[in-house]
Amino acid sequence: MTDRHDFASDNSAGVAPEAWTALEKANRGYTPGYGADHWTQHACDLIRELFETDCEVFFTFNGTAANSLALASMCQSYHGIICHQYSHVETDECGAPEFFSNGTKVLLVEGEHGKVDLAAVGRRVTKRSDLHYPKPKVLSITQPTELGTLYDTDDLDAINELKTRLALRLHMDGARFFNAAAALDIHPAEITWRRGVDVLCLGGTKLGMPVGDAVVFFDRALAGEFEYRCKQAGQLASKMRYLAAPWVGMLEGHAWLRHARHGNACAQRLAEELVRVPGVSLLVPVQANAVFAQLPDRAASGLKTRGWHFYDFIGDGGARFMCSWQTTDEQIDDLVAAIRDAVG
Repeated sequence: MTDRHDFASDNSAGVAPEAWTALEKANRGYTPGYGADHWTQHACDLIRELFETDCEVFFTFNGTAANSLALASMCQSYHGIICHQYSHVETDECGAPEFFSNGTKVLLVEGEHGKVDLAAVGRRVTKRSDLHYPKPKVLSITQPTELGTLYDTDDLDAINELKTRLALRLHMDGARFFNAAAALDIHPAEITWRRGVDVLCLGGTKLGMPVGDAVVFFDRALAGEFEYRCKQAGQLASKMRYLAAPWVGMLEGHAWLRHARHGNACAQRLAEELVRVPGVSLLVPVQANAVFAQLPDRAASGLKTRGWHFYDFIGDGGARFMCSWQTTDEQIDDLVAAIRDAVG
């Protein structure tokens, strides 16, 4: 299988050139370890500039650690975390949020197209108030959602109102946050702390960095002793500059925006081509860099036989195709042609 056949994840793409160049520069000479280097400090400052606020920033090796440690910092062990039933926190982190928070219970709600239903959140919070039931404390949302849809400013205003009224804290899983900001064409601050987000887990890997996510505390009080959580969880890199430098490369000159826009545009083009194939339809609106399509059974199996790599975890014939900074028009054309052949 060649790389041109892989639409399973934007993780499959290589390292973006801006991140690679910064990493190469960070590899020259000697520098202090454990985050005391100028690369880490500069990366933190660039994130503060991006969000136009004096936030606390920490780097982890991956998104599971970022989400789990962030949520643990927002909860006590007897609290509850409310999230969508399809959220990564629930379905793909092997119980890590519960593990790192010493037993905090994840409470699930439904919602169309991967977005939490606010009425369902309200019912979860008010369902019980006795001490025999976990006390709901955090609402966790994913931007974009696990189905590639977006919370726009109206959605976030409504979430913020609910959060304030019910005395919740708001966590945002932003594994593909840059794609969301690019798609919404809005300043990152306007879809985070200015609309009530307390902690953001900001994804770098899926955008084109080699490894690493950032935990951004807009509510600095929640960051108390977070460095100890990172150390205990094996997330304190001795050579932290190798986690931090790619952020410098991607944030300086707004490379993040170019790459996010490219991935989003590729997904739009792929969606437009797919709906022209007989028997193929879209499962949800394409709003960022993910395309969820309903394929005939013979098409899904035929694609896999031909060596194409994609996920089909969303039901019979349902397929997810992810686009990245590295996706090309030729790859899209080849995929669509292969689907046409498989459909027959």
